Amino acid sequence: MRCPFCQSEDTQVKDSRPAEDGAVIRRRRVCPDCAGRFTTFERVQLRELMVVKKSGRRVVFDRDKLMHSIQVALRKREVDSDRVERAVSGIVRQLESSGEVEIPSEEIGRLAMEALKGVDDIAYIRFASVYRNFSVAKDFHNVIDELGQMETPVSPDTDD
Repeated sequence: MRCPFCQSEDTQVKDSRPAEDGAVIRRRRVCPDCAGRFTTFERVQLRELMVVKKSGRRVVFDRDKLMHSIQVALRKREVDSDRVERAVSGIVRQLESSGEVEIPSEEIGRLAMEALKGVDDIAYIRFASVYRNFSVAKDFHNVIDELGQMETPVSPDTDD
């Protein structure tokens, strides 16, 4: 693994431990040349997924890009980072287990919205505004109404 600080090709693993319920190996590394320390994560990749953009262009799926998009929606929201990591891992597992090699970008956006719905309503609305390309304020009202309809209404106690 190349050192991100000095680009040395020779780094040493100082500590390895499982993360994300054993689905990932977290490794602490040190560079013998510059003494820089950094962490890497090792994940199983079942197959290389391709994302089919709206334009028809195909690009390699990038887990980090998905994570960044979700983190942007969650900016300044108090959400546990482990919960976000589990949500992203769940999306990736769904994509990999679908059996499809080419995934439409719309499907990834839909899965991200579904995951955010269970994490944070505000992040869900933020993500929806980009994913659905909101153009007027009414679009925000519509998605807020959708959220309200999804919540289970609590009926008041009626003792007659």
